[in-house]
Amino acid sequence: MANQKVKNDAITSRDVDFAQWYTDVCRKAELMDYSSVKGFIIYRPYGYALWEMIQAFMDKRFKETGHENVYMPMLIPESLLKKEADHVEGFAPECAVVTKGGVDTLEEDLIIRPTSETLFCEHYAKIVNSYRDLPKLYNQWCSVVRWEKTTRPFLRGSEFLWQEGHTIHATEEEARAETMQMLDIYESTAKDLLAIPMVTGKKTEREKFAGAEETYTIEALMHDGKALQSGTSHYFGDGFAKAFDIKFLDKDNKQKHVHQTSWGVSTRLLGAIIMVHGDDNGLVLPPRVAPTQVMIIPIQQQKPGVLDKADEIAASLKAQGIRVKVDASDKSPGWKFSEAEMRGIPLRIEVGPRDLENGQCVVAKRHNGEKLTVDINDDLPQSISTMLDDIHEEMYQKALAFRNDNITKVETYDEFKNVLETKGGYVKMNWCGNEECEVKIKEDTSATSRCIDQSATVSGTCPICGKDAKHLVFFAKAY
Repeated sequence: MANQKVKNDAITSRDVDFAQWYTDVCRKAELMDYSSVKGFIIYRPYGYALWEMIQAFMDKRFKETGHENVYMPMLIPESLLKKEADHVEGFAPECAVVTKGGVDTLEEDLIIRPTSETLFCEHYAKIVNSYRDLPKLYNQWCSVVRWEKTTRPFLRGSEFLWQEGHTIHATEEEARAETMQMLDIYESTAKDLLAIPMVTGKKTEREKFAGAEETYTIEALMHDGKALQSGTSHYFGDGFAKAFDIKFLDKDNKQKHVHQTSWGVSTRLLGAIIMVHGDDNGLVLPPRVAPTQVMIIPIQQQKPGVLDKADEIAASLKAQGIRVKVDASDKSPGWKFSEAEMRGIPLRIEVGPRDLENGQCVVAKRHNGEKLTVDINDDLPQSISTMLDDIHEEMYQKALAFRNDNITKVETYDEFKNVLETKGGYVKMNWCGNEECEVKIKEDTSATSRCIDQSATVSGTCPICGKDAKHLVFFAKAY
């Protein structure tokens, strides 16, 4: 179809220039646009609808596990941010600072939140007195500002949308359990909603969150072989509690510091969806996260009964809980097909005069291009629902196979460098635990440790220094 070809020729091939392909898809699928300030993007309705799907799914999970939503201020007094030394050191280079209010110079600089640990800590110190006040299981949905030098839509922006959970507990055991519970929720969200398999594990000391005792991560693998940190869960211990004097009177009548966690995912997940599943024709959306799961396209819609049948099918699908639209615009069918394809809509239903005569419709699957002729009857909604579930599973298995095919275990540093250069993906290698070896790897290859494989039995030596290995680590080049 000429219209389809013209439209999709606007997308650079993934294998020619992956970065340009990504930008093309973000723009052509109308997910976002650039604003007049670098790194501050406009979330267009379709892009924001994707974020709303993620938000609704996760918010339900958070509330099912006892968490409550709150909202903290956007501005943090500089003195408050400085209370936890490691934390401020980690974020200072990225902070945007407000120095004037109206025409007046402020008495103290105010930081536009890069994250909200200090605000939650200040609040918790005021409201917690007894063990009866614990735990506090809070989450907020907001935007944060980190003044990035290099930006890319959804993946790395000066402003981005996210959720940040902040909890405090009476015991270390409770806090550690919370940290792992939220990591599990993130991993299952990626699998069950986004059809993305993750590599999960603990970050090294060098890569952990500023101020955390331990950081755990979910890492996705993109089509170009680079990793994307897609969510993190942090155990803080009582470091922040001591800095902010968050104490409670325990059952033994002794004053104790709370144990704390934080955890977050962001609109980086939109970037992951695009880069894991997309193709040279645009987005390919997993059905459960797709704002529109089925697009019905009437053929020769001016003919009697065609639009009525399209609307009838749409009503039956909606009754099944399927998100469906009818494209009754005056664009040509070829253009409509191309637009649905660009936007990654999982299923397209075509119905025209001949289909009405035969009591059938054509169903096209976005993820693999397969076309089926299906009877229009009472079973159609259930058939479409089953088809959507099957598509999700097929997309997950395809992504899982790609991830598994791109995990390579190596024994020597030369082999490590060769795999990174020629194949990419995750490279698993022994590591002694010393930061010097980690730094050398980054300087030599631009690869970083993504996480420690905590299920592995470690033996042998570190290929960098020859010392006994303490960990088996996933390394990769990353976004």
